[in-house]
Amino acid sequence: MRRAPLVLVATAAGLTGVLTFHPRRPSNSAVPTAPASNPAGSSSTTTPAGGTAAGPTAPAPSAGPGSAAKGKVVQYGYGELAALVTVSGKKITDVSVPTLLTADSYSQQIAQYVIPMLRHEVLAAQSAKVQTIAGATYTSMAYLDSVQSALDHLHA
Repeated sequence: MRRAPLVLVATAAGLTGVLTFHPRRPSNSAVPTAPASNPAGSSSTTTPAGGTAAGPTAPAPSAGPGSAAKGKVVQYGYGELAALVTVSGKKITDVSVPTLLTADSYSQQIAQYVIPMLRHEVLAAQSAKVQTIAGATYTSMAYLDSVQSALDHLHA
C-alpha cells in the first residue's frame, strides 16, 4: 500500500509524457550543396555523395545501344531515392543511385549497406523482380520500384 501513490504518480507522469510527445519531422540528411550542370535546363542539385537530384521534368533518354534512364524518384518512409539504369542491347550493365535523400543517419547507413546488395541482385537477375532485403523492406521496395521505372523508360 505504501507504493500505490508512487505508482499512480509515475503512471500519470508516463501517460502525460506519451500524450505530449511530438515526433520530429524527418529532415534530409543529404542537403544539396552545389548546382550541377544540366544541359536540358531543368533544375538539378548535387548531393554530398556526388549524385544528382533532378526534378520530375528530367527527360528520359531514348533506348538504344548503351543507353541509360533515370527511374522515378520514389519516396518511402525513410527518405527518397531514384535509380539510374544503364543497358546495352537488352542487358542491364549498371545500376546506380544518383538521388538518395534519407531522413536520418541510421536510414543512410541502411541504404549504404543494402543498395550494393540490391544492385548485385538486379544485375544477376537482369530484372527488377528480385527479393527485398530483410530489415530494409521499404528501402528495397523503393529501389526496385525506381529500377523498374527506369527499365520501363528504356523498354527493356
